[in-house]
Amino acid sequence: MFIKKLKEKRTELKASMDALIAAAETEERALTEEEMSEFDGYEAEIKKIDRTIEAYEKRAEEELEPEEETEETGEDTEAEERAFADYIRGTYAEERADVNLTFTNNGAVIPASIANKIIDKVKDICPIFQMADTYNVGGNLTIPKYDESTQKITMAYASEFTELESTSGKFTSIELKGFLAGVLTKVSKQLINNSNFDILSYVVNKMAEAIAVWIEKELLVGTTSKIEGLSGVTQTVTTATTTAVTADELIDLQEEIPDVYKPASIWIMNRTTRKAIRKLKDADGNYLLNKDMTARWGYTLLGSDVYCSDQMPGIAAGKTTIYYGDMSGLALKISEAPSIEILREKFATQHAIGVVGWLEVDSKVEDTQKIAALKMKASA
Repeated sequence: MFIKKLKEKRTELKASMDALIAAAETEERALTEEEMSEFDGYEAEIKKIDRTIEAYEKRAEEELEPEEETEETGEDTEAEERAFADYIRGTYAEERADVNLTFTNNGAVIPASIANKIIDKVKDICPIFQMADTYNVGGNLTIPKYDESTQKITMAYASEFTELESTSGKFTSIELKGFLAGVLTKVSKQLINNSNFDILSYVVNKMAEAIAVWIEKELLVGTTSKIEGLSGVTQTVTTATTTAVTADELIDLQEEIPDVYKPASIWIMNRTTRKAIRKLKDADGNYLLNKDMTARWGYTLLGSDVYCSDQMPGIAAGKTTIYYGDMSGLALKISEAPSIEILREKFATQHAIGVVGWLEVDSKVEDTQKIAALKMKASA
């Protein structure tokens, strides 16, 4: 509010300066001594306001800037990772106090840096997780949603003394809750006892792969009464048959998305669907889908990158077989900070240890304009 008032005051002062100049210009004369004094006063006040705003914004930027990671912090992280590996191997000394590991009642250890490594790896494996609009908050989250599907703000010609007709979209909302999910993997003690084996990378990769497979399925397909994901997309194109996708239908799907969102848009489909589309040609005999070394996943279709996921249904009656759009239109809420625990006793009789990961998430479409779906015709 403080900066807003200063800017409003600046606008008023600038208008007063312009009025003095305009009056002199209309009368084709120079400014009077009194007018010049007023003009200089306005100008001096504006400079003070500008300096105040600049100082305020500079201070705000400094407060928002994240602290740079110190050399000591980097060393602490490395020590924590070494301690984590030692704990898995059973060589960790619990009396050590130089690392930030947390022990639970059952002896499990939950290092935050390792959990973050796993989530970073999930983002690398699952681009939908990375592209979604993420909210890291606890509890239920209500997000305003502006809908112009039935009516929107429009401008029209008008006549004097005639009332303007009010038009506007409507605000709705989506609610993101939190659904708890866990993943458990076992690690062979034979591998652990191999001193040359990179146990940290193994745990990170295995947990990340399991989480990525699960969360990608939920984001793309969803589960009834649980995570909705992209199953809530409302812009749809339905194919003419149950067994094939045509070039015209792909064009129709792409045109569902406003041009402003297309630079960030991608295609999402199963590999079997991509295989079928690779055989489609335009009127000149050119293939629609092309290999492209500059594309993120090696292929482009009608100018946009193509991502293939095994979690997407193939071409089959009634299935949603392709998504197209800017995936930032998908809201993803992570309620509980990702955590992992080590279970050293549970699988002792199997000569293994357990690694369990927990995540509390929810996801829904928050911007319906950004994403469209191609649905196969249902069976007759």
